[in-house]
Amino acid sequence: MPTSSPSPVRAADRRISPVFLAITAVTAVAGWGVWAGVPAVGLAVFLFVTGAWVVSLCLHEYAHARTALHSGDISVGAKGYLTLNPLKYTHALLSIVLPVLFVILGGIGLPGGAVFIERGRIRGRWRHSLISAAGPLTNVVFAVVCAAPFWLGALDGVPPYFRYALGFLALLQVTAAILNFLPVPGLDGYGVLEPWLSRKVRRQVEPFAPYGLLAVFALLWVPEVNRAFFGLVDAVLGGLGVSEWDTYWGRRLYQFWLGTDGVPAG
Repeated sequence: MPTSSPSPVRAADRRISPVFLAITAVTAVAGWGVWAGVPAVGLAVFLFVTGAWVVSLCLHEYAHARTALHSGDISVGAKGYLTLNPLKYTHALLSIVLPVLFVILGGIGLPGGAVFIERGRIRGRWRHSLISAAGPLTNVVFAVVCAAPFWLGALDGVPPYFRYALGFLALLQVTAAILNFLPVPGLDGYGVLEPWLSRKVRRQVEPFAPYGLLAVFALLWVPEVNRAFFGLVDAVLGGLGVSEWDTYWGRRLYQFWLGTDGVPAG
């Protein structure tokens, strides 16, 4: 009697982590607080945006892993990457802590890094490129979803504080998508191009991969580069209907420890 072959990925390897569910629950409760305009609305915005940002980071890494799974790397299941648990990432500090810290300090959606894909299991350059592109494409989708009420003209009845929070969250997603798609070693944009480069070029570039993100971050401190980068971000957000007014006040509310006096409530 023929028997079915066992699945290469167990059901437990796909089960959503309680850690991710807890983060999502905190985000939902904080979002309700922002919508309701609770007295500590700045703290509510902080928890809502931070929680949603961490959720997007988890989905970003999940997209890499899920695409790798369907491309031939079944090892991602055993590593816990399909559970959306941020504690399972190769570098939780780089993937979660550092990006959250940069949001808190500067309002930049810093790309994080880390699920380890066994590239030797995958055949075909298009598959390798798609695995790298899957993460930042998730940020693109997240940005469009956050901006949907703006470009659809569906903001009637939406409380101002919630509107500002959505605008700031959209800004984080746009910055993350743009930074991730840069063709810089160590970032996903280079990962998209890498399969199409010669072996000689790849070997020459490989030593610089650990420093690519640091180089981008350093360049953002250059005033001219910073203005150009955020000019591009504002242009993209403007195309999505999100104004600088919304992102400015969203950041003001998010950094509640600096004071929220003067934030327009209507």
